[in-house]
Amino acid sequence: MPPHTVVIGVDSSTQSTKAAFVDTATGRLLAVGRAPHVVTGEGGARESDPEVWWQALRDAVAAGLKESGVAAADIAGIAVAGQQHGLVVLDGEGRPLRPALLWNDTRSAPQAAALTAALGGPGAWTARTGSVPVAAMTASKWQWLRENEPETAAATAAVRLPHDFLTERLSGRAVTDPGDASGTCWYSTATGAYDPELLALLGLDAALLPEVAASGGERAGSLTRAAADALGLPAGIAVAAGTGDNMSAAVGLGLGGAGLLDHPVLSLGTSGTVFAASRARPASPALSGFAAADGTYLPLACTLNCTLAVDKVAALLGLDRDDAVPGGETVLLPYLDGERTPDLPTASGLLTGLRHDTTPQQLLGAAYEGAVVTVLRALDELLRACGLDPADPEVAGRPLRLIGGGAQGRMWVETVRRLSGRPVTVPGAGELVALGAAALAASAATGADPVAVAAGWDTGADLLLEAVGRDLTAWERVGSVLERAAAPLLGGDRTG
Repeated sequence: MPPHTVVIGVDSSTQSTKAAFVDTATGRLLAVGRAPHVVTGEGGARESDPEVWWQALRDAVAAGLKESGVAAADIAGIAVAGQQHGLVVLDGEGRPLRPALLWNDTRSAPQAAALTAALGGPGAWTARTGSVPVAAMTASKWQWLRENEPETAAATAAVRLPHDFLTERLSGRAVTDPGDASGTCWYSTATGAYDPELLALLGLDAALLPEVAASGGERAGSLTRAAADALGLPAGIAVAAGTGDNMSAAVGLGLGGAGLLDHPVLSLGTSGTVFAASRARPASPALSGFAAADGTYLPLACTLNCTLAVDKVAALLGLDRDDAVPGGETVLLPYLDGERTPDLPTASGLLTGLRHDTTPQQLLGAAYEGAVVTVLRALDELLRACGLDPADPEVAGRPLRLIGGGAQGRMWVETVRRLSGRPVTVPGAGELVALGAAALAASAATGADPVAVAAGWDTGADLLLEAVGRDLTAWERVGSVLERAAAPLLGGDRTG
């Protein structure tokens, strides 16, 4: 293999880091190094030490080098795609002042509600940022920090997202991209810049924030000598600005905003997400109007409880994750960490319809159904916000592109097919977040368009599964319980 023909795409997720070594010319996945993260917290708290991410990146790169047999001299570039929304606060030396508040930390729900009201309601926020503050958003977490740990907020010399933190460690430059920045609720997708009025509302000095690159594939800089020594890579290779995990998955799929939701993506991971690239800027309180890594748009809706929640139910029942059948009369909403869509940050799991003859397998199947109906209803909201009717046969007949860990699970795939009634496509490429990051790294190294790079890679044939008859009985049964759970209760408190 000629020198400088391999790039590294890093997927720094909630639970682990993956470093994919990819042949720049063909897109062939040569190896994937892995290293776990540690997440702590109870009662709505979810935190991780950013230094753990840095060590995991080092370990994952070392494992990938060993597995691939690639010489370090052959590496041309590196890019990081990270979990969205996390709040990293640093001192003047670039060291974390406290563990990062993760996207699924729900303690900032009161701050989110107060911020929404302070600007004049959801419509005012979507007009500026494309999104309404919820507990997941970085702005809500910063406000929580100001109110609950004012000394830490006052001592903060830099505010970063998870991928920004790692990119700065690699390149020495404080830089982010439009995609991940759009998940903060202080970056305006309307203007393509930080919003001064929102920063003032948050008491946040723009000088604490990273520069916003034109795209995630822009060269942020070169790998510093210190980072090169830590990673066992050559100093001076290209470091891309990088992006958020969902934006990177869109790049890995070759989605670049050419159309409007022609092939929506459903990602089944710790969270459930639905998104599609678009050149139109939808603004609806029902979804997150994110930017894509290239500055176009990636309208997205996200649920908090997906594979991890269903795996927890399986563990409680002592069952294998695929040892499940349809739930019958039982409905189980697995809102174990609160919920984001619908916005129920203090919710807990809800079980109803239990009978003497209900089996453990049906209970597990009901957990799958609760999670899948929640994410498919989020898809319907996204379609409506973009001017499409979910009931239109032409719209409903378009395949769902299924990605994430759940896309490899038989029960997840079959439940999506049964409850959506749609054809389902499972991409042949694996590790799409890391693959998208690799395309960003290739862009930084060569100047090529990252979406075109990913689209041109031979990453394997997609698997197309034809539509099956839609289980409307289960859909309506779960939906009716979900609607009752999401209705405001007496006194305005909303729980599951």
